[in-house]
Amino acid sequence: MDVNQYLSRIGYSGPLEPTLDVLRAVHKCHLHSVPFENLTVHSGGRVTLELPLLYGKIVKKNRGGFCYELNSLFSWLLRELGFHVTLLSGQVKNEQTGSYGPPFDHLTLMVSLDGQRWLCDVSFGFRCFLLPLSLETSAPQEQGQRVYHIRTDTDVRAVMWKPETREDCHWSELYKFTLDPRRLEDFAEMCQYHQSSPCSLFYCKSICTLLKPSGTLVYIGRRLVSTTFPTMEITTRELKDEEIQGILAEQFGLVLSSTLTPKDEKVQPQPGSTGNKWSDDTDVRV
Repeated sequence: MDVNQYLSRIGYSGPLEPTLDVLRAVHKCHLHSVPFENLTVHSGGRVTLELPLLYGKIVKKNRGGFCYELNSLFSWLLRELGFHVTLLSGQVKNEQTGSYGPPFDHLTLMVSLDGQRWLCDVSFGFRCFLLPLSLETSAPQEQGQRVYHIRTDTDVRAVMWKPETREDCHWSELYKFTLDPRRLEDFAEMCQYHQSSPCSLFYCKSICTLLKPSGTLVYIGRRLVSTTFPTMEITTRELKDEEIQGILAEQFGLVLSSTLTPKDEKVQPQPGSTGNKWSDDTDVRV
């Protein structure tokens, strides 16, 4: 890895010591610069969990990725900067059905620093927390107009969030996880599943999201949805097939090397489940 090249990719030019301030800064820069996207799956490619290949795609080719790509590569950067990083397995909760994905459904990170533990995640779409969350408290952690907290039940923890600080805004669960250390290869099977299963949102829909200081951008299928902070005004634009790759380049900074096939199909129910694992219209990661 060329650390300076990676830091240039995410727009970070500050100190490099493994401190909490640096961790917060690179986490924030990553989320504002690197899209969460699955467009490799819908442009004739396949994702394999080899760090040099992910580095070439995300850093050298200015692409994004989904959790197995972005968080694993981010963990490599953090280690290069001197941080102690542990890979964790998460299970995403669907608000509509109340069901969870299987183990290794989501890859997230824990950083241990000066006796404190921090949850880091640069790949959970527009609902992702901008700064690392403390794992040492269950108290609310405000980040701008959003609020998060870590709920603990024995050895299982869950990321809870409210998109606004209003009293009438209820807590929702994003995903649950344990602190058991994992290896990158542990996620290989689920990585392939999300590229090939009609029960997976990522197989059924072409997606790209980016969290910006001014709001959020979400491309899905043939729609572009933007939300403006702090008013939370939502604008939806219907896209023609021939303009999608131009929108991706202009709005997300992504230039695809192969032709994208837009996709927005219904996600099939998991075998034995009573409903879809994910909503047809949106998902907690989108």
